[in-house]
Amino acid sequence: MIPTPHIEVDKKGIIAETVIMPGDPLRAKFIAENFLENPVLFNTVRNMFGFTGTYKGKKISVMGSGMGMPSIGIYSYELFKFYDVQNIIRVGSCGAYSEEIDLYDVILVEDSYSESTYAKVMAGIEDNILKPSSELNKRLEEAAKSLNIPIHKGRIHSSDVFYRQNFDDYKKIRDNYGCIAVEMESFALFANAQVTGKNAACLLTVSDSLVTMKATTSEERMKSFTNMMKIALEMA
Repeated sequence: MIPTPHIEVDKKGIIAETVIMPGDPLRAKFIAENFLENPVLFNTVRNMFGFTGTYKGKKISVMGSGMGMPSIGIYSYELFKFYDVQNIIRVGSCGAYSEEIDLYDVILVEDSYSESTYAKVMAGIEDNILKPSSELNKRLEEAAKSLNIPIHKGRIHSSDVFYRQNFDDYKKIRDNYGCIAVEMESFALFANAQVTGKNAACLLTVSDSLVTMKATTSEERMKSFTNMMKIALEMA
């Protein structure tokens, strides 16, 4: 079923088997223009930009996912199911739940806890903790080591809600589930990978801290989170 309702590519092979997926489509554009050779724009539907180019001679695509599980749920499913994409590496921002994790630190997600009903509604998956591909995680860790980029590894909280009314709820989630940070997409991505038999992983850069209240600007989030981009591209 191509083109899909959300991706205008009408034949396979234009999108690479490995897709780097930031939330912000402008971050996808930044990655394409600053890291890929000869990037070609393949999607503009809803301004969710997607590009294919090469990195160190290997064909790579990069495409935005939008914010939240419904959005990444649509784009990652269509890529996995209809465009023969084998690997999606999310490169996103997150909020730290620990003082030990500072702004711009990189986190490799070992698993994702969520209160979301996404996986249950989509495929009857009852688990509230989902895992990425162990093989992709191993390769990402090796890539980080080869680039001398330090990373944290741990469980993250994947939330449906950005403006939670009881701010201190994060402390209970942190303490009860051992989450070190919060974002809004990885749980749905991992569910889609599980359902389609494909591979997914998630690298995050700390954009703010719920503990110290330090934060980055939107411009910094778009252009300065380059370490996780380098790790993902090196692995791919």
